[in-house]
Amino acid sequence: MRMARVLNTLPLLALVTLLPRAAMAQNTWNNWDENWSRGCDEDANRPGRFCEDRVARIAAPRLLTVNGGETGAVSVRAWDGNDVEVRQRIQAWAGSSDEARQLAQQVRVRTEGGSISATGPAASGHRGYTVSYLVLVPRRMDLRVETHNGPLAVNGVTGRMELTALNGPLDLHSVGGDVRARVESGPLSVTLSGQHWNGAGLDAQASNGPVALSVPRGFAATLTTGTNNGTMIVDLPGIRENGVARQFTTRLGGGGAPVRVVSINGPVVVRGG
Repeated sequence: MRMARVLNTLPLLALVTLLPRAAMAQNTWNNWDENWSRGCDEDANRPGRFCEDRVARIAAPRLLTVNGGETGAVSVRAWDGNDVEVRQRIQAWAGSSDEARQLAQQVRVRTEGGSISATGPAASGHRGYTVSYLVLVPRRMDLRVETHNGPLAVNGVTGRMELTALNGPLDLHSVGGDVRARVESGPLSVTLSGQHWNGAGLDAQASNGPVALSVPRGFAATLTTGTNNGTMIVDLPGIRENGVARQFTTRLGGGGAPVRVVSINGPVVVRGG
């Protein structure tokens, strides 16, 4: 275990003020995800808006691919079912509510062949639509998920995963397997669970945004964390650091699978349970 070290190059209070964006983004996403059933209520009485929920059931594929499109959000959650349930939320806007309804009816969501994506009329002027997904999958499932300008979250799933969010946030909670996650311009939040990483390892990186990592007490892994250009707080048993922009590797709980959670240009907070 590394010796504890405190680097006081930046006051702790100043560091903390730089990091609320990650927590706020995570909380906002979690609230939206948990309140899915009430989401369309906000659009029901708004002029020029229409919202529709659809549900599809498909056989669980070996690899599930989800494309959130330009503005859609994607949340993938583990459940105890053997198949996959795809909850779709189509939100459309236009010059009138009737026009928005007609626009939404032209949106088609493809769920065949283990691939989920949407097509519809091209956006023009003040007309457009977005499709977001809440996808319930078996606890072991390989995933390839991409969003552009919407959040991406995976909760409770173990498998081989390629997760990409252009403008996040990207939130990983209690995942396992062989996971590679990238967010270009947005916060990254990772919550580990259990006593060790279940699988080959995790490689999660934010290019331009804050990172928040939560590590449970007694967790065993070979942890790489930190930032190339930003501020850092690490509060783990035997490790106390703040202020210095760098990446480092340490063995937690005797070591284990590699867990890499870093930012290239952004602040990092690592908290122990």
